[in-house]
Amino acid sequence: QVQVEESGGGLVQAGGSLNLSCTISVTLRFDLYALAWFRQAPGKEREGVSGIDLSGRTTYYADSVKGRFTISRDNAKNTMFLEMNNLSPEDTGMYYCAAAFGDGSRLRAAGYGYWGQGTQVTVSS
Repeated sequence: QVQVEESGGGLVQAGGSLNLSCTISVTLRFDLYALAWFRQAPGKEREGVSGIDLSGRTTYYADSVKGRFTISRDNAKNTMFLEMNNLSPEDTGMYYCAAAFGDGSRLRAAGYGYWGQGTQVTVSS
């Protein structure tokens, strides 16, 4: 059974920073799972924000966050991170951590079978 839990959301002013964490409990090796962050704003569809492959060497970013967000993973600690800088109100939403067995899902939500409950990020103007 895979359990996913996000943390680190909160309220921040525009231009500020937040760091999200995601701890994933897996029955198999942690480095067999590709990971990603998704977000959903009120009234909008869920969108892929950033993804990372099994090794952590290949990362993917939505155009809207390139240069501002950095994804990383620590395979020794079963944890993934999202460093978010220069936040804007458009980044407001519920942020979800997701895991997929094997590589290839990138930022396709349908490819991820394990999801957390989400952590709220609110950026005020």
